[in-house]
This record gives sequence, C-alpha cells and structure tokens, in this order.
Amino acid sequence: MSERPFTWEQLRRSSLARQFPRVRGRGVTAVAEVVTRIGPLQTQTARSAFLGLAARAPGLTHATITGAYEQLDLIRGSTIRGTVHTSTPEQHVWLDRATRVGQRNTWARTLRLQHVTLEDVWAGIEEFADPQWRDVDALATHLRTWLAQHGEQPTDQLGQPLGRYLGFGHGGLIRRPLTGGWEAQGRPEYRWVEAALDEAGRETLAPLRASEHAEAMDAVVLLHLAGHGPASRNDLAWWSGVGLREIDAALARLGGRLTSRPGPDGRDYWDLADGGARPVSDVGVRLLPEFDALLCGYDPKARDRFLTTEQHAMLWNARNGQVLPPLLHRGRIAGWWRAGGSGRARELQVTVFPGLPIPSQEELEPATAAAAAAMGWEISDVRVDAP
Repeated sequence: MSERPFTWEQLRRSSLARQFPRVRGRGVTAVAEVVTRIGPLQTQTARSAFLGLAARAPGLTHATITGAYEQLDLIRGSTIRGTVHTSTPEQHVWLDRATRVGQRNTWARTLRLQHVTLEDVWAGIEEFADPQWRDVDALATHLRTWLAQHGEQPTDQLGQPLGRYLGFGHGGLIRRPLTGGWEAQGRPEYRWVEAALDEAGRETLAPLRASEHAEAMDAVVLLHLAGHGPASRNDLAWWSGVGLREIDAALARLGGRLTSRPGPDGRDYWDLADGGARPVSDVGVRLLPEFDALLCGYDPKARDRFLTTEQHAMLWNARNGQVLPPLLHRGRIAGWWRAGGSGRARELQVTVFPGLPIPSQEELEPATAAAAAAMGWEISDVRVDAP
C-alpha cells in the first residue's frame, strides 16, 4: 500500500521546526550554530541576516552578530542564483560549487571565451583577490585586463551591469563593508575566501573545494533538506540555482540516505532518512526579513506551506523582484511589517492579510524586542492594521 501524500500542513510543521531550532546561549557560537542548523541566509538586503537571526534566536544583539562576521564565523558572498548569501565558511564552499554550475551559462554567454576556460577566469579572479581586499572598480578592471592579456577580446557587456557584476560576483569571493555596518547597504570590498580565512588563522577549506563534482552536488542537496525539508526536486533546483538534471542525479546517488513521499501538489517530496527535527505547529510571532527562507527556500510556484498564492502576490513585487518583510503568526506568514524612521529611532507598522487573526501587542512584544536588539533600534511605537 502506497504512503499517503503529505499535506501542506504537514510540510509546514516540518519546515517550521527546522527553521526555528532551539539553540543554547546567545554568543557568537550560537550565531554560527543557528546558521549551521537553518542553512544560508539570503542577504542582498544586508539587514536580512540580522533580522533573520533575531527571528530564530531572540536575544541576539547587533554587537554579537557583527562579531560573528568580523571573526569569520559568518561570511557573505554572491553565490547561488547570483544572489548574496550569508553562510558559515563550510556552507560557502558548497554554495560556491553550486554557483559555478548554475551561473556557468551566464558567464559563458557574457564573456564568449575563445582561448581560455571559465575555470581559468575564476582562478585569475581569486589570484587577484588573494593578497588584499579589492573594491568593485578594481575587480572590474582586473577582469577586463586579464582577458586582454590572455588573448580574449573583452565584450561591450563588461561595461554594463551584468558584465561588471562578473568581476565581483564570483562565488569564490567573500565581501565585507567598506562603509557602514554589516547591517547596512554600504560599499563593499572583496577577498578570495581561502586568503581571508588563512589570514585570520581559520582552518582552510581547500579539501572541501577539491571535492569531486558529484560529492559537491550531493552536499548541496543535503544542506537544503537539513534546513528546509521535506522538499521537491523543483524546490531543490530553484533554491540551489542548478538544473533539475543535476538535482535528479544527486537524489539518485544519495539513495538510502533519503526518503521520498508524494506531496499535495502531485510532486514527490524528499527528506533526510532520519526525519530531522520533530514537527511543530507554532513558534510565536516573528518579524522575518526580506527574502526569508520560509519563502526563498522553495519553488515560487509551491510556497503554499506558509501562505496562499494570493498572499504571496501581496508580498512579492513581480515587476522588480522586491519582497516585503513577512510577519509570522500562528505558524504561517500572516502579513508584513515596516520599520519607519531613521537611525536608531523607529516606529513599526504591522499589516495583516485580510481575514487573518491580528496579533495582540502582547504577542508582538517579544518579536519587536528581538528585532530591536539585533538592529540596535529604539522602537517608540508599534501599529497593527489590515489592508
């Protein structure tokens, strides 16, 4: 007799448990453990890492999260899907490997190489960013110069946004802010990850980087399932930025380490054989960041475990790809929130989706306190309404 399909409710409860683990302490070690447990944080909006960590481990402070970055317990770089992610150094290796697969066609179409390989180009970027941190302009100039020196004709696209992005968007680089704090959108500078870790006396990642392609793709799948599972092959492909063929091959290789079961949308949903954390129904009110994993961990066409299609359209602006920071209430994404004001002084406005229960001020207080501690805010007022 075949196993009954997952319901969206069962998938929601499982993912909720993994994304909100119980972690002891609130020091730098706890910051790294949270990210190890939940997986990388999408952070093209820099504050997303601070807010995402605050939502998972209320009580973490701005200074502690900053310290985790400064000590390289957390690192930030442009990786899967060409987006900025915050991860542990070990996770970054697998994200980098996935990026080289998923973004390969973009690089190839843009550079139109005739005499060297993309591996040569990437190694040249790493060599340039080995001895010191480099800013965007220096990396863009390097790429153009390096190509000319190796017999390639730099295309006009190198002067356009995509072409310039390739100079600093290589997955082997990490970034740090030149101006402002780690939570701000200040101008960044970049370094080859191995060089930065070696200079800080951290364990080298070279053995992981040298792993076989199949081993790296398997690690990417396991990384996602540990923090987001159960997940479909479409979820895995969308999140990692690699094609379904790569995902299917990894699922086949992993074999007995995984289980599969039909889902509510007719797709098969894969998970770790040990099942992960015990499912939970609710974790209380949380103020989530833009591009939170409860959304971005899954195929955009199958995010029903946390919100409806209509609610998704209210959060996500399809025209510019921007998303409102979600409100988590009663275990579901129930609306969004904004922080008005500037500097430390802030006023929060919380908006609840039509027809859903409105959280009380008492329910909101721990979530607002967590966000304030992580961002260094002083919150003067919290207003709640429905559109």
